[in-house]
Amino acid sequence: MATHFQTISPVDNSIYVEREYSIGEQIQTALEKAQKAHTYWKNVSLTQRVQLCSQAIELLKTKQDQLAREICWQMGRPIAHAGGEIDGVVERAEYMLSIAESALAPIQIAGNHNRIRYIQKEPLGVVFLIAPWNYPYLTAINTLIPALVAGNAVIIKHSSQTPLCAERLVEIFLEAGFPESVFQYLHLTHADCGQVIEHPAINFVAFTGSVAGGRSVANSAAPLFKGVGLELGGKDPVYIRDDADLSTAVASVMDGVFYNAGQSCCGIERIYVHKGVYHDFIDAACQWVKTLNLGRPDELATTLGPMVSKQAATVVRSQIKEAVASGATPLIDEFKYALSKPDTPYLAPQLLTNVNHTMSLMREESFGPVAGIMTVDNDNEAVSLMNDSDYGLTAAIYTQDVDIAKSLGEKLETGTVFMNRCDYLDPALVWTGVKYSGRGCTLSILGYDQLTQPKSYNLKLVEA
Repeated sequence: MATHFQTISPVDNSIYVEREYSIGEQIQTALEKAQKAHTYWKNVSLTQRVQLCSQAIELLKTKQDQLAREICWQMGRPIAHAGGEIDGVVERAEYMLSIAESALAPIQIAGNHNRIRYIQKEPLGVVFLIAPWNYPYLTAINTLIPALVAGNAVIIKHSSQTPLCAERLVEIFLEAGFPESVFQYLHLTHADCGQVIEHPAINFVAFTGSVAGGRSVANSAAPLFKGVGLELGGKDPVYIRDDADLSTAVASVMDGVFYNAGQSCCGIERIYVHKGVYHDFIDAACQWVKTLNLGRPDELATTLGPMVSKQAATVVRSQIKEAVASGATPLIDEFKYALSKPDTPYLAPQLLTNVNHTMSLMREESFGPVAGIMTVDNDNEAVSLMNDSDYGLTAAIYTQDVDIAKSLGEKLETGTVFMNRCDYLDPALVWTGVKYSGRGCTLSILGYDQLTQPKSYNLKLVEA
């Protein structure tokens, strides 16, 4: 069994981090400490819990440059963009803190003179948070803040690609004054991760990652009837109507395809364009892509960095190759990108036309800097194709007609409907998916619900 792991940086294939895995006794001790910490933490006032979390977020802001550099080297995001993740963390955390009092307030039920009825929202206990590498802080904060504010203890396990993110978060919260053991991290093998899920100390599991990983988490938790929150894959579509503002649509959609090298669960991977604006959209999209600078992510001029690993890039290359062999037309000359070479994580951006839904490029998650583009005759055809997927995280419509966007949105099988934007999480709105994109939800006032247990009080007064 492996005793340690290495984080290979996609920047230059060097070893950036090396850590030992947590072992049996360490894991058991962490679980026991978390249980004891929860017993104390749940009795700390909500006001104090919110204040401590706010102090941690303020401290996190001061470390933005350091965290951005580490994100860049661990998973390859351009340094020019990496700090933006911390801005997003602050936005989400501050919103969730601002609504904590109302979200966790008891629900009062009207009664008569001798009855008092209400529903109390109580913490679950210990939350096991399994975070991914693609947005290591953003995805973690969605669960971390409401879990802690609600009175739960949290153990976080980050991807072995971004282990420093777990360490930094715990360091920051401790420095901000958090009681020891309320928030801990563990570096775990897959086998030990499964054992932690099954351990009686864990009351809820929040997982962001692949469908296969989510299925494994759900299977481990199911026999013990533990709650799970799963944010899984996406194959998110966009529809460009014939009344869309093309300058807005092209800039927004192309950013949705290529930002973070396409490694976003809600990134755009399928594009459907009305035949009336198809050629204009294609021309403008290709011009936009040509402005991308594929380079080392530690260089400020870079706007498109490497994918997270050689293996990830190989998957996308295979999808493109299969699509071209089946008749697809690549629109971008990959040979103009000197760093884009086989057996490296550096991959040229690509758009393909003449694609169809028999191709893996249009059905399986790519998670890379590529998208397929299809022409459609009308709204009904667009909706049918958008729904023809195993995934349902977000879907975007570009139009100048709000009523049309609402009407089409009602027909779309998705967790979020966008109009004239994409690839963005509004913390005031619930983040959720349908089909293989997951179960449960984070953010918004509903994001507190899966991290608390409702408890009913039915108090009858007996008159003497």
